[in-house]
Amino acid sequence: MQHTDLSLIPSENAGACLHCRSAGASAWQARRAFLRLGTAAVLATGGASALAQVNVGGGSRLRQLVPAQTLEEAAAEQYQQLLAKAKAQGALAQPGNPQLRRLHAIAQRLIPHAAQWNERARSWRWEVNLIGSKDINAFCMPGGKIAFYTGILDQLQLTDDEAAMIMGHEMAHALREHSREQLAKSQATNLGLSLGAQLLGLGDLGNMAVKMGAQLLTLQFSRSDESDADLVGLELAARAGYNPQAAVSLWQKMGRATGGGGGQGLAFLSTHPSGPERIRELERNVPKVEGLYRQAGGR
Repeated sequence: MQHTDLSLIPSENAGACLHCRSAGASAWQARRAFLRLGTAAVLATGGASALAQVNVGGGSRLRQLVPAQTLEEAAAEQYQQLLAKAKAQGALAQPGNPQLRRLHAIAQRLIPHAAQWNERARSWRWEVNLIGSKDINAFCMPGGKIAFYTGILDQLQLTDDEAAMIMGHEMAHALREHSREQLAKSQATNLGLSLGAQLLGLGDLGNMAVKMGAQLLTLQFSRSDESDADLVGLELAARAGYNPQAAVSLWQKMGRATGGGGGQGLAFLSTHPSGPERIRELERNVPKVEGLYRQAGGR
């Protein structure tokens, strides 16, 4: 089996707004590292092991109304602006940061399994960054732009397995193109445009939705999207050798954090509410991926 070499390399454009890159990169931009995944970076898998073990169905046709590449470019621009702001505030972790290195190690194991869920992931320029903040939050934007806040690692005292479940869940939102679908739904509703008309090429919904790129970090995913991301993330993590039982302990921790009162920094928990049914669904699906976990060397 051919194995993937996912090395950390310096980004000459890291942290720069896409419209401003011609102005040149600063020294800190040259130092920051990101993960790149090219076409040859996906693990070769064969036989039944490549088949999905969780059942999440197909994606909505609505997402066709928003061009994937255009949305990914808008996401990359917003991501770079976010990192630039964090850098200016002294909150962007540098390559030697132990927590950032830990996240990079997790991503290196998860990313090779991404293209199974979305062929576009083969050409995404993956990035993983850590932002110093008490907020309990993490996300993966379209195109593989991942960020964790220190609050989610510290306040929940996440193990590597639990952190992998969060990263897998957020990657799943990007792979399943939930942002693309939500933007399409929002704009189609606002404009009163029919799905049929847009699929026939009438109107300009795709361009209008992309103009809403600033909303990518505040989009509210549906309950179905969250369940979808839970299960796809569970399988991604299991294939990468992370214990699937950690998905259950993670959401139990989430539930305790929600019930602890105060509400400070609970951005992630407000959009990803924990509950008995969420935990039960994960418990029902853990056995489906335990074989993948064992194949990956887990015990």
